[in-house]
Amino acid sequence: MGDTELLSTKHMAGVQDLDCLYLDVCGHSKESILPLHSSIVLFVLSYCESKSFRVFLVLSQASDGQPSKRHVPEALKALQIQREDLPPLVRSCRRPAVLEAGGVFCRAGLAVVLRHILQRACEVGPGHRDLQTLLGFKKTCLKACAEVSQWTRLCELSIPSAVEDFLKQSSLVDSPVPDALLDLEQKLGEPVKVHNDDKVRRQKLQLQRNSSPDAQGAAPAHVAELELMTAMSTLLTEEVHPPATRGPSDIRKVKTTELPMLEHVFAEGLYFTLTDLVLFPCVHNYLCVLKDYDADRLQEIPLLLRWYHRVQEVPGVRRAAGVCGINLFSPQVQSCCHQAVLPDKKERENAASALDNFIGGPRPTMSKLKDSGIEPVFCPHPCPSWSLDWDSLPAAVNPTEGKMSKIRAARKRQQLNNLVAMVTRLAHAGDTVVDFCSGGGHVGIVLAHTLPQCQVVLIENKEESLSRARSRCAELGLRNVVFIQANLDYFTGPFQIGVALHACGVATDMVLEHCLQANAAFVVSPCCYGFIQNTVKFSFPRSLLRRASLHFCPQEHMILCRFADQTAPQLPPDRRLIGKQCMGLVDLDRAWAAEAHRYSVKVMTMEPESCSPKNNMLVGLPAGCTLA
Repeated sequence: MGDTELLSTKHMAGVQDLDCLYLDVCGHSKESILPLHSSIVLFVLSYCESKSFRVFLVLSQASDGQPSKRHVPEALKALQIQREDLPPLVRSCRRPAVLEAGGVFCRAGLAVVLRHILQRACEVGPGHRDLQTLLGFKKTCLKACAEVSQWTRLCELSIPSAVEDFLKQSSLVDSPVPDALLDLEQKLGEPVKVHNDDKVRRQKLQLQRNSSPDAQGAAPAHVAELELMTAMSTLLTEEVHPPATRGPSDIRKVKTTELPMLEHVFAEGLYFTLTDLVLFPCVHNYLCVLKDYDADRLQEIPLLLRWYHRVQEVPGVRRAAGVCGINLFSPQVQSCCHQAVLPDKKERENAASALDNFIGGPRPTMSKLKDSGIEPVFCPHPCPSWSLDWDSLPAAVNPTEGKMSKIRAARKRQQLNNLVAMVTRLAHAGDTVVDFCSGGGHVGIVLAHTLPQCQVVLIENKEESLSRARSRCAELGLRNVVFIQANLDYFTGPFQIGVALHACGVATDMVLEHCLQANAAFVVSPCCYGFIQNTVKFSFPRSLLRRASLHFCPQEHMILCRFADQTAPQLPPDRRLIGKQCMGLVDLDRAWAAEAHRYSVKVMTMEPESCSPKNNMLVGLPAGCTLA
């Protein structure tokens, strides 16, 4: 991605007025040439009846000839394209991806792209109340990245991957239900907690008191259907105004904790959201194969069958399925309530409680490490007094443009001095510098202005932050900056230097992993050590050396992470010192993990130390790379 030509000339005519949507083809499904991520995007496009995108089907290298389009809606007029003809910015991202008209702003990843499709649909047709509700309460549905959101992880990674792996099996008979689908089955059996649900729960309590159970002890039908009626009312095109009458006083006085819990109607609770649209093609593919090859397995997922049946009744779903070539079927739904239990649920609960019940503090752990010859080591800063000439820089480069106080802006400038000093000593003309977790672009904008011969990539999951950065770049007239709204995992392009200022928790480890895979130098200042936790990709401690050198359990590492956040200026000096030492030990573990890849890593303190409570900085160089 070193070249600055962002679009192939053959695509320029297609991006003047519409965003370009790029989808992979040739998946593993027996029924479709599309991977599930692409099928999901087409399904959501059809549900929204969106015409705001020019769709490109990206052929894989393994494909030959022209693939069938029977699952691609004809109304989209999708064009086929070879991977080598992709615009460089799109080629640097996993698909699905959307390249905005103009070619400098790319959105990548399933959740980010789908949210963008919905937002565009609402802009074109602002009266579409049903589309607006798909983003859920406070418009946050699938907004958080997969590393921190269980629903994004389930929709974007776990279930599509599990279904595709299932479909690739040579024998589908007697194959167990994938854990990811059992996970979803379990979630559908859990009580629903939604914002401001007291009113519906009190209505349910009143219905229960006014009715008597049937012979089998089950709730009457009208009680069981209350959640369904409430959920479906939000899908009507016209607003429904409930009566203003208050409920009986005896119902109003019941404590919230004593109210009956609500049952799931859709995936995340009562209301139909983007999550349901994402999961529907995945579950449909799985159920279709299961009923043909191993129908007895359907009895293991009755709640999933009921959910699949309910989604079909949502207005617009059958139409969207029809134009996408999804042949729906009506499963036999059991009326009894069933709660799924994962085989390993007990083990996972025990593992979680083991950490909660762990007794200890930082001092015993630090003493244990010291006895083994492990102490935090801080290298001297190579240029402690280096500073940009802030007074001579354009106003839009200054972090004061980002709506912060003068005191905070002064500290931010000090932080930027440290990172920019290191990057300028590493960078060469033509290099690509990636500002991970860029936020409003404080680091990336300064680097782009300081290093005009380098390409700067700003990667951030929050669209609002990138929009601010984009406005500042436009004001400065910077032409060496591109923007990617995506989770870090969706960026795959080559680069020479990775930088991140205060990447929270495990995001720092994701940045370091990206740099190691790209054999790129890194300048990283970690933050929010207390948010560090084991994930699907990472387990802590990171370095094999620490694990092998002593009996050091993960709980002890998490104790260090928690106390590493105890560095605020208002805390007592002795407590801040322990926090700083814990920060040093956690980052030493990160440094050792990088050194196992033949990196040279230094952990140092930013100057002045008062620039931030989180003032550690890791500078890593791949083999053969040196500071200027």
